[in-house]
Order: sequence, then structure tokens, then C-alpha cells
Amino acid sequence: MSTEYDVETTIAGLRAMRKIVRQAAFDPYRGRGIWPTPAVQSDGDFRAWHELSGGTTFHPVGTCAMGDGNEAVVDEQLRLRGLAGLRVADASIMPRIVSGNTNAPSIMIGEKAAQMIPEDRGR
Repeated sequence: MSTEYDVETTIAGLRAMRKIVRQAAFDPYRGRGIWPTPAVQSDGDFRAWHELSGGTTFHPVGTCAMGDGNEAVVDEQLRLRGLAGLRVADASIMPRIVSGNTNAPSIMIGEKAAQMIPEDRGR
């Protein structure tokens, strides 16, 4: 949320959400607005609300690229390039953020690393 585009997109999304929820089909389900409160109406109000409570819901990934290119930090066996005996086995090796929670893929990466380490020792 560090650019004007991010903030404008967030405000547009909140306005669209409110428009959708005001539709008659939601009458039986809609309660009072709680976050942001109904008092938040103008762009200035949204900006102030955003500064106090805005943030992301995704976990960072991809800070330690896996692969065989020049930018890759770890190889396909999760071995850190340039430092023998160290592997990276967490969400940082993912090339992109997944659309769901990062927990299950991170567990899978750890389990795969746990399988590869003894296999490497046998070579």
C-alpha cells in the first residue's frame, strides 16, 4: 500500500463492496456497517481510515528464488548457492504468492526438503 495506485484501488474496492451490499438481495443479511464505519464516506475519510487500519493479508514469498538462472538463490534441491551445507525450505523459494494460505505449500516444501536431505547423503 505504498503507492497512490494502491490506495486508490483500495478505496475503489471498498466503494464497490458497499454498492454491492446495498442491493436489495442483501437486505435479509446486511447488518450495520462496522469497518470502516458508515461515517467513512469521502476520499479523505477513506484515506485517514486506511492510514490507521490498512495493511495486507498476504504472506511474503519469493525472496529467495529457486531455479537454475542467474537470479536463483537456491537450486532445485533447495541448496543455497555459494554456501555448502545450507538449504532454504520455506515460502521464500516460491516463485509467486499462492492464491490461498501459504501454510500448506510451506509444509510441503519442508517435507520435500526432509526427503531430499537423506537422499543427498546417500550419493
